Amino acid sequence: MQKLTAVIYPDSDSDWLVAFNPETGTTTQGKNVAEALSNLKEATELYLEEFPLLEKQSPILTTFEVASAHA
Repeated sequence: MQKLTAVIYPDSDSDWLVAFNPETGTTTQGKNVAEALSNLKEATELYLEEFPLLEKQSPILTTFEVASAHA
């Protein structure tokens, strides 16, 4: 078993959630967190069957600030 990262955020154009795995680049969606995560797991497993990770490198998750553009 490999422990990977899931980033889940709301889609700006719909009511769906986007699920992204930074280690592989796989991206999917779901109507709720559980569905988005389940879909991401399935998509990532299929990806890894064809393109196994050679070396596990954890992504760095951080935040940063930008100036707001107000008119």
